[in-house]
Amino acid sequence: MSERTYDAAVVGAGVFGAWTAYQLQRTGKRVVLLDAHGSGNSLSSSGDQSRIIRTGYGGDEIYTRSAQRSLQLWKEFFARCEETLFHRTGVLWLAHEDDPYPIRTRQTFHNLGIPVEELTTSDLGERYPQISLKRISWAMLERDGGVLSARRAVQAVVGEAVRIGVEYLQQEVGGTGVLPVNHAQDARVTRPKVDYIVTANGRRISAGSYVFACGPWLPKIFPDVLADRIQPTRQEVFYFGAPAGTNSFTSPALPTWIDFKDEAYGIPDLEGHGVKVAIDRHGPRFDPDHGDRLVSEEGLAEVRRYLAERLPDLKDAPVIEARVCQYENTSNGDFLIDRHPEFENLWLVGGGSGHGFKHGPVVGEYVAARIDGSNEGIEPRFSLASKGREHQRAVY
Repeated sequence: MSERTYDAAVVGAGVFGAWTAYQLQRTGKRVVLLDAHGSGNSLSSSGDQSRIIRTGYGGDEIYTRSAQRSLQLWKEFFARCEETLFHRTGVLWLAHEDDPYPIRTRQTFHNLGIPVEELTTSDLGERYPQISLKRISWAMLERDGGVLSARRAVQAVVGEAVRIGVEYLQQEVGGTGVLPVNHAQDARVTRPKVDYIVTANGRRISAGSYVFACGPWLPKIFPDVLADRIQPTRQEVFYFGAPAGTNSFTSPALPTWIDFKDEAYGIPDLEGHGVKVAIDRHGPRFDPDHGDRLVSEEGLAEVRRYLAERLPDLKDAPVIEARVCQYENTSNGDFLIDRHPEFENLWLVGGGSGHGFKHGPVVGEYVAARIDGSNEGIEPRFSLASKGREHQRAVY
């Protein structure tokens, strides 16, 4: 059995794992990154064509600040690797009269000095005539927000990580995903340390620290710790073909939009993929390995009802692509970034909860700082102790 030794081994090459490996390598660590299916694969929570990047989070300044910094880091990264994977479409918040969330979001923007344009219904009707304003009383536009090309962005991070020295292996760890059984004691700490992990092809990997950033697989790999604290849910997304002869549903004519009260969001047609529309309500629990990935008639009917009200020109538009993906939800929607309770050098990183993709760069920075031993900026909301077994979503 061959063996290699590293400063850090990162398991999972989704957006959290890829950025963690990249940030660790930039601090001078020797890093190996592993993924069973390959970065940006369609089984993962980091697959699909696109993800919204917006800074609005109601009154939650923690995630607003994180999204601000992450957007800047994404832009800097794309400039370095000469990739155009951020689309500055703007993000339009559609506000219902009785909805406090956009009001709190607007106040947070004001408190943090984030530029936003407030729009009346007259402004909206003139600028975006394709949007029906039924039950909408006002809106605000994050001009600097937009869309990340999700799959290609993750693959770009992995590619750049490899270029600067990360070793990347498309290998499953442990064969069945069971926690490694060989642990070395360290008298300086109260918990044992993981000694090594073994890939499915028999390669033994030893590292100073281990990061498991395995998305919806985390509760399967660590059931005793995470079986109820992280719940993957089934989420359906649809891409609709716009009517011929019009650019009304491409950017900049149509921005990315969030219809919080109606639990819906949409992305304009980018690169010919169609207009993406989805309902943001948590679906049923989902197994990422064996779950049915065919969209349901009920899900399509619900999205068509929404389109009939909000973008009526698309109510009968053809579905040109549809996907079943998953959220990996913590009990409250906060990320999980903490040590495993039994092992000093094993970190659990996940719980993107349907809003995590955009934060990948900051999550990578945060994990790298913790592994380096820094206690500065520790966020209690990311701790395992803050995650209950009863789920009540609090972060959107």
